[in-house]
Order: sequence, then C-alpha cells, then structure tokens
Amino acid sequence: MLKKNRPDGKYIKDINPCQKLMPHIMPHRYDAQNMCKVDIVCDPIDEFIKEQYQQGKRYSYMDIMLATIVRLFAQRPSLNRFVMNRRIYQHNDITISFTVKKVLRDDSEDTTVKLHFTGTETLDEVKNKVEEVVKANTGKEVYNSVDKTAKFLTNAPHWVISMFVSILSWLDKHNWLPASLIEVSPFHNSAFITFMKSIKGDYIYHHCYEFGTTGIFIGMGKERSEPVVQCGEVKVQRIMNLGMVLDERFCDGLYFVNSMRAMKAILKNPACLLEEYKLPEEQH
Repeated sequence: MLKKNRPDGKYIKDINPCQKLMPHIMPHRYDAQNMCKVDIVCDPIDEFIKEQYQQGKRYSYMDIMLATIVRLFAQRPSLNRFVMNRRIYQHNDITISFTVKKVLRDDSEDTTVKLHFTGTETLDEVKNKVEEVVKANTGKEVYNSVDKTAKFLTNAPHWVISMFVSILSWLDKHNWLPASLIEVSPFHNSAFITFMKSIKGDYIYHHCYEFGTTGIFIGMGKERSEPVVQCGEVKVQRIMNLGMVLDERFCDGLYFVNSMRAMKAILKNPACLLEEYKLPEEQH
C-alpha cells in the first residue's frame, strides 16, 4: 500500500500536467539528468573573504558555497523537490550531504555527513554547523551513524546485502522507509555537494544516485585563470567552475536557468548571507 506523504517530504497534488507526466516518461533518475557548467567569478568572493578577515572573521569558499545553496533553495523552493516512484514531492527541510576525508591521505577513509537547514540561516550559522560536523569527523578514527550503518550492512554476505538493499528500495518507493533510516542515509537529501576544490581538483559532473532523493549534485572545482569578455574587452579573471547535474523532472528549464542566475547574484554579493533570510509566509 502506497502512502501519499513521507517522513522527509510531502506529495505535491497541484502540479503542471506536463511535469506530472515526466516521471512516467522518465521513471529513472539517470534518464532525467541534465548537466551544465556554471562559471563563478571569484573576485567578489575573494574581496568579501579579505574584508571579513580584516574584521577578525574567517570564511572559506566551502562556507560561502554551502550558505549560498541553502539561501538559493529558500528563495527558489521548487528546487527542493524530488521524484520517488513516479511522483513529485517537496522536501520538509533543506538537507545537504557532502563527503569528508577523515585524513588527507589516499588510504584514509571517507565519510558522508548530512546537514539540515530551514533556509533562514546566516552565513555564520552555516559555518558553525559545517565546522562542528567536519571537526567531529576528521583527524581521528571516528565512526558516525552513516559509517556504523554501512559497517553493519557490509558484514553480511553479498546476497544478504543485495536482498536488504532491495527491501529498503521497495520501502522507500512506497513511502514506508522509517525516518530513522532516512536520517542515516546520505542519499536522501535536497542536494549533494562535492568540494573538489578542497583537494585542488577540477569540477566534475557527478551522477545523481538512483537510490534516495538526490535531485541536484554540485561539483565545485578549483579556481583557474580564464579570459573573460567585459564591456567588449578581454580580461583574465579567476573563475571557479561548478559542474551541476540536475533532475529535470521536478522543474522546467526556465526555473533552473533563473535559479542559476539567482545563485550567481548571491555569489556576486556574499555579504547578503550575513543577514538572516525571511521566508515568505507560504513557506512557513
């Protein structure tokens, strides 16, 4: 029996008929992935970081990028949707997953963490959450709930793992997956971000996982000097590239394009993230 609502989202009844049809035409997330590169000019971010440092505050690109994504999802709530079993849902909150390297060595283990936001958070509030979770998961052999769940599952024979994952997938598709399991799953989120820049890597287009609810995956690459045309003149500027993979089924092209413009506008003026964002009444 299919439940309409889920622990992590609500079924959207009133939706454009064409959008409602799309999950039936493209039932799998890998069918519906669009990829785009977004070029971010680094100068406004660098100037903001420098100004804040002179005032005794330290912000990283990771802090600013995460806060920007949270603000963007608050401003553009249709981005915070997902498709499950050919139905479109709205997430209950803004949930961001990312991977943390416990120690910066090739042989070091990774762990994946997940942070919950309301959309009203300031840059400082996002930064504090990031620092807290990164500190708790790096520099030593620690195991969070995601690690413990993975270890528990992988101690079983392969056929048991396969059967168990199949059961979880069935429960998820029929909205019976318990909230406790959704919480420890890094694949159930509003967006997944990979910070390739932190390991001096270039941007990538990372697929959205079929298991879970990830509908947007952002690969943040290292800065590079590129020629940019401004007012008819070619100038060399530092550019950060974002590789974005988007599930096209829950938003149309115009909404995604306008959302990319909104994200660029935030990153041109990162100081706006210092203020709390007030959600429109209908989002409360």
